[in-house]
Amino acid sequence: MTDDRALVFARIREALQTPRPLHGHYDGLPGPAPAENGKGYAAWLPRVEDTPSGRLLAFRERSELLKTELVVATRAGLAGTVQALQQRHGWKSAAWHRTRLTETAAGAAGLPLLSTDQAYETAALERVDASFTGCDALVAQTGSVLLTTRSAGGRALSILPPHHVVFAEASQLIADLPAAMRLLRERYGNDLPSMICLETGPSRTGDIERILVLGAHGPKKLTVVLVE
Repeated sequence: MTDDRALVFARIREALQTPRPLHGHYDGLPGPAPAENGKGYAAWLPRVEDTPSGRLLAFRERSELLKTELVVATRAGLAGTVQALQQRHGWKSAAWHRTRLTETAAGAAGLPLLSTDQAYETAALERVDASFTGCDALVAQTGSVLLTTRSAGGRALSILPPHHVVFAEASQLIADLPAAMRLLRERYGNDLPSMICLETGPSRTGDIERILVLGAHGPKKLTVVLVE
């Protein structure tokens, strides 16, 4: 029996021995898993050097593994970066919501634009080639984009178009998942957005014959434009 399989069964046996509380009579949250049960987790989610260069290096490495396109741009060169992306990917139309960075991107793209800050039809959003959104943070440890309904212009904008383009400031690149959870708590307190999502690479599935297919349940392409 492999170590992982043995660990799973050990946790199941441990859980079955714990008396189940009556419905509505459970007070308190589950405690942390014993330290000896998490020996392999560090290899899956390694520590990140919490410096600007360390965070960028880790995010770049994860992006390559996940097939996320990472583009580092300057604020002065952002318009040119967007124009180069538009030519490379052949966008004919785009959807967006207003942030400081996406406003620059939308103006530079020179495309027919659909704004989700105003009333729109979902069917129209499905027909655009790309979406421009902001984010709450970029997580270096996992190569994830932390999105909420407030930072991503609602639920649909980051999911329906086939190419999701995220614009983020360098200051939004954080080290790890615990830092992401702290950020959410500090920013929103008890008034959490209705959707919180970690977008980790393009949408993918391997359900059929274990063949990896991109774009099965969401965007086929993910581009992160990091503005320094």
